[in-house]
Amino acid sequence: MIERFYLKEFLTFKEAQLEFKPGLIVFTGPSGSGKSILMRSILASVGLDGVDASVCESSVSWQMNEEEHGIDNESINVFRHVKKEKINYFINNQRTSKSSMESISSSYLRHLSLKDYSDFDPASLLGLLDERIALMFPEHRTRLQAHKAKFLEYKNVRDELKIIEDQEKKLTELKEFAAYEIGKIDAIKPTVGEDEALMLIKKQLSKKEKIEESIQAAQAVFGYESHVAHALGMLEVESSFFDDAMNELRSVFESSLEKLEELEEVSVEEVLDRIEQLSELKRRYGGIAEALVYRDQKAKELESYEMIEHSKGDLSQRIAKLTSELEVIAQELSKKRTDEISTSLEKLNGYLTMLYLRPASLGIETVEHHSQGVDRIVLGLEGTKLEKLSSGEFNRLRLALLALRVESMEEQGGVLMLDEIDANLSGEESMSVAKVLRHLARCYQIFVISHQPQLTSMGEQHFLIYKDNESRVRELNDAERIEEIARIISGEGISEEAKGFAKELFERVRTENTK
Repeated sequence: MIERFYLKEFLTFKEAQLEFKPGLIVFTGPSGSGKSILMRSILASVGLDGVDASVCESSVSWQMNEEEHGIDNESINVFRHVKKEKINYFINNQRTSKSSMESISSSYLRHLSLKDYSDFDPASLLGLLDERIALMFPEHRTRLQAHKAKFLEYKNVRDELKIIEDQEKKLTELKEFAAYEIGKIDAIKPTVGEDEALMLIKKQLSKKEKIEESIQAAQAVFGYESHVAHALGMLEVESSFFDDAMNELRSVFESSLEKLEELEEVSVEEVLDRIEQLSELKRRYGGIAEALVYRDQKAKELESYEMIEHSKGDLSQRIAKLTSELEVIAQELSKKRTDEISTSLEKLNGYLTMLYLRPASLGIETVEHHSQGVDRIVLGLEGTKLEKLSSGEFNRLRLALLALRVESMEEQGGVLMLDEIDANLSGEESMSVAKVLRHLARCYQIFVISHQPQLTSMGEQHFLIYKDNESRVRELNDAERIEEIARIISGEGISEEAKGFAKELFERVRTENTK
């Protein structure tokens, strides 16, 4: 609940400070006194509206998710909107963003406007029915949670399968391309360094005859070997260096001639073709090593494509199993809902009768599986579409749904803010709205602007907004409340008859509320 509110310098208000209690809180006052301005200021203090006030501040009992929002809870959390050069937002003196403040407060406070159809959303209506069932059958809530978790798993698996099926459209082409690339490289079977060895062979082949002629001519040196040895002996010079050199030369010539002899069996055309094949790989992939890396990569891709087809089968089996399990749970949920819906409709129509509205209809349709099962709740008001309802009918129908929801609420529901919900209603209709709001106030703190004596008399707190040179607000005591109700009845010229009726109405409400 909102426990305290402070406003400074906004339009006709210079300053206002209010202390709030639980229950139904009514704001009244002459037209133009600033009631809607005050309501907007309260909303702005918690990030749900934008105003140009210097300060809007609300002290609330709401508990925040400290980990999510990064703000520590205190015994009373203070939400503040401050405008200097620009608007800044604070929670417990810690700066925050408007969106973050709005995210927190929207979980606790609802401003009911004609643009808000959320209470009539099929999911919300289904939730209302489930809350009533769970109150009598706690296992229904467990079943709902199990269904929601299993449906989430089903949805994730289904999404995963869809990705594979989308990939599958291109899978054949991808597999063919990968196999083609692998086959092209495997057909050549390159090895790292092979191209350099082949270039050396090519070079040797091109000079084979000249090398052979050159070696043959050079071998004549061995015919003079004995003469050199004799000369060195005559000179008494050790000849071992010369013998070693000649042996080394002889080995070089013999090794070279052996290699040249081996080249006799090498096909020049085959060498040139092989060099061309390797050159093509190098042009395409940047090198032999790079081609082999690319080949391994394509092999892994081809393996993954095969795994995708295998995964598709596994996922299809999981989906079939989950679908079967979901159908069992959904049937159990549907049975409970079918058993309960007539009782809920009877209760709802009881509130609608109290609110002087036509009877409603509630039906269950079977739809595609969703997180809550296979059911969809359809609400009607004697065949009239929601968008065709008058503003008064719309608000009263929503009040009836809220009243029905309160019956199954175990905790406080937060704060409701309603702006002139009883406008253009007859006295009986206004009293019916007041009684339902009083019922809702068991679980909600409700702020409402009223122009009718019936709703005004029902308030557990009553604030008067009035204007002299500026707008002011103050809480009324019982005598002042009777005076204000009389003003609402008869206008500024309050008659004795109006005072008498106001007192009778106020005291009757108090007597009924103490029963």
